[in-house]
Amino acid sequence: MLQASQIRLFHFKDWLNEETASLIDPLKGKASSMLKEVKERVGDTIESSQKIVENSQNEMNKNNPKTYRFARNANKFAQSLIDTLNSVNISENLEYGTVLSACDHLEKTCATLDQLRRSAYPYISPYFIFDRRRLDVFVKRLFDITKEFRSFLTEKYANIRAVDEASAQVDRLIQTLSETKQNEESLKQAEERMQALENGITETESKLQQIQARAELSELAKLDQRIDELRADIKHNLRYLQKPFYKLQSLARTSAVAVPPDELHKLDEYLADPLAALAAEGNEYPTLKSVLTKLDSTITQGKLKLKSTRLRKAQDQISAVLNKNSLDTLQKSAQEALVHRKQLLSSGTVKTLQDEFTAIQKQLETLQKECEFVTSRIKASKTDRTKLQERAAYLKKELERKASQLTRKSVQIVLSS
Repeated sequence: MLQASQIRLFHFKDWLNEETASLIDPLKGKASSMLKEVKERVGDTIESSQKIVENSQNEMNKNNPKTYRFARNANKFAQSLIDTLNSVNISENLEYGTVLSACDHLEKTCATLDQLRRSAYPYISPYFIFDRRRLDVFVKRLFDITKEFRSFLTEKYANIRAVDEASAQVDRLIQTLSETKQNEESLKQAEERMQALENGITETESKLQQIQARAELSELAKLDQRIDELRADIKHNLRYLQKPFYKLQSLARTSAVAVPPDELHKLDEYLADPLAALAAEGNEYPTLKSVLTKLDSTITQGKLKLKSTRLRKAQDQISAVLNKNSLDTLQKSAQEALVHRKQLLSSGTVKTLQDEFTAIQKQLETLQKECEFVTSRIKASKTDRTKLQERAAYLKKELERKASQLTRKSVQIVLSS
């Protein structure tokens, strides 16, 4: 098996041109010759049409009623031919696309000429017979060379297209490799930034942990946890009174039950935060007991209805608060905890630490958000990298295939410069 010729990508165009010169140059020479002949035949047809213009104008100048209308039609027809033929632009550019476009335009021009002749001749006959015959000869020659030109392009000049396409594909591959390199640089920068962000996040979290480990904040954190536990315990001890409280609140607002404004306000507090409401009360929570007394009376009077199971449990909790002072211990613990917390928060050290903690936490949030953004960028860059690599591999394979077809040689493209 023959070893593949290794060609560097940036030398590929020159190599391909050299390898295909013996095939391509004669084709371009033939195409150039045919384009020159097309120009000549277009010129001959224009000259023949111009002759009709002159002869018809001379006949019109005679003002012969018998021939004037026919001469005018012939003049208009010939002028239309000239205008149509003058629109034909034969470029010296021998690239396949340009030559093919010229051939397409030429065929459309021929179709237009044929249509003009068919439309005009009945209105010119029987006059200008020799002019028409001479024109038909040149038009036929133009049609013939156009047909021959199309056959040449279809059967032989397609090799030019293959070379042109290969050259264009080289440019696309170079562009793709350039985009791949830019992608790699962008990805590297993003990964370096990600590493810096991760280090920053680790360092910032460490700072937060160090601040949290300080005795003052550690004590505050434990105290907040204790307060949360007390809040849950108080809420648990009033859990069967939540719905009755809402119903009593509704009855009071519709004046169905008389509840003083201060008690109604305290009822709102117990529904919002039972720990804060209980801690704010005096010993043995007199306002709560007054509210519970009205609640019990309202239930007894049948103004506030509950399901039997809920009713029994609510009455048990009312009785426990009113008769057994079931919230005494929780109230004392809540008051002590809140006082202690207030004392801690009034400490200059704690305030400084809290401010420092808040500032560092904001820094952490900023770093985490940027980290999310960079992560998204890295993911998108990796997706783009895969697509670019696949496109480059496809273009390289196609170039090697086309080069082998054109040169009859096994070719391997080297992408490195």
